[in-house]
Amino acid sequence: MQKKNPLVEVKNVRHFYNKGSGSDFLVLDHINLTLYEDEIVCLLGRSGSGKSTLLRVISGLIKPTEGTVTSPDKEVDWVKNNVAMVFQNFALFPWLTVQENVEVGLESLSIKSNEMQSRAIKAIDLIGLDGYENANPRELSGGMQQRVGLARALVVKPQLLLMDEPFSALDVLTEEILRADLLDLWIEGQLNTKCIFMVTHNIEEAMLMADRIILFGSNPGKITGEITINLAHPRNRLAPDFRAMLDNIYAKMTEKDEVSAKNSGLFSGMGMGMVLPYISTNILQGFMETLETNYQGKADLPKLSEILGNNNGEVLQIAEVLHLLRLCEIDDGDVSITPKGKLFALGAIDERKKIFRDHLVTYLPIVTRIHAVLDERKDHSAPISRFLSELGDYMPTLDANETMKAVISWARFAELFAVDESQDKFYLE
Repeated sequence: MQKKNPLVEVKNVRHFYNKGSGSDFLVLDHINLTLYEDEIVCLLGRSGSGKSTLLRVISGLIKPTEGTVTSPDKEVDWVKNNVAMVFQNFALFPWLTVQENVEVGLESLSIKSNEMQSRAIKAIDLIGLDGYENANPRELSGGMQQRVGLARALVVKPQLLLMDEPFSALDVLTEEILRADLLDLWIEGQLNTKCIFMVTHNIEEAMLMADRIILFGSNPGKITGEITINLAHPRNRLAPDFRAMLDNIYAKMTEKDEVSAKNSGLFSGMGMGMVLPYISTNILQGFMETLETNYQGKADLPKLSEILGNNNGEVLQIAEVLHLLRLCEIDDGDVSITPKGKLFALGAIDERKKIFRDHLVTYLPIVTRIHAVLDERKDHSAPISRFLSELGDYMPTLDANETMKAVISWARFAELFAVDESQDKFYLE
């Protein structure tokens, strides 16, 4: 097999999040990674693990605290001239037309107006939006808006295309279509880019796209493994070799390390810095009921994902939350219910609330903190913003907001403490 040419080298990158007071919070730890020409690489890890931070370091949007990101020839301004990014949330200017949004990507290149227009129109045609050049973003569906974001990135002809969970905001059908179209353009050599590096938490998505999968651990973010995918495109989800590899990735992502094993938990660093994904209690309860009543308390996560109709990134997130709460255990790609989880799954609503309440206070440090402060105050109340600010000492604002959204939802279900968001207040009833 012919050796591929290196395109980007990430060496000894560490990044600290400045908390404003006290010691800084380590987000990325000793990242060493080489991206090669003619490959799609997926960075696969749980939400809040630092994947997007690494992507922004590679893009040049963030300067790492330690370490370097270079091209092999050490070209000055290589990133500026050769890298483009597609974001999760479309990031279009609503007052500009489709063509004008795409042309924004060319403005820093100092090219003539007629060439700018010509390249923008070609990029729009390439991604399947011919005829929508003069439309405004509000006239487009989510999938079409993301195509505009993709065209804006491709129009600069980047050697490296970075993608931050580009399909996660789309419905399932649109996601499938856009992913397939992008792969077709890549295979046919129409993208004018040498490498795609994509962040995702969806295992099956990584399997469908990647030539190489980088497994990413959390707290702090670090590379924990690498898997080469030698399956031809288009890939068949139902093929035995695809399923076997999918099971293998699940097993690697859910195996316990030495630190977490000592703490009887799956993840190391489960303190205030643990980013919590918002998942509704209805979904958590439905998952537990299905696991106990249909599978006698234990199931294979990939198989469970198929049956529930969720993408596997979502199912793994659900299982992770239940694991954090000690209602489930995850190991080697399987999820199994704990004794308390069994009582939760089979219990009436009041019994469920009591178990959920006890486990929130016991196992989630941010909830323990809020409850302790409310309990010790004379009026048993405190501002929500106070705890949001504390979370901000450990994680970026978006992650802090997501974590607080989860805490508020779960505490309401458990009747642990009351919430008045209009008054910015938590209080004990």
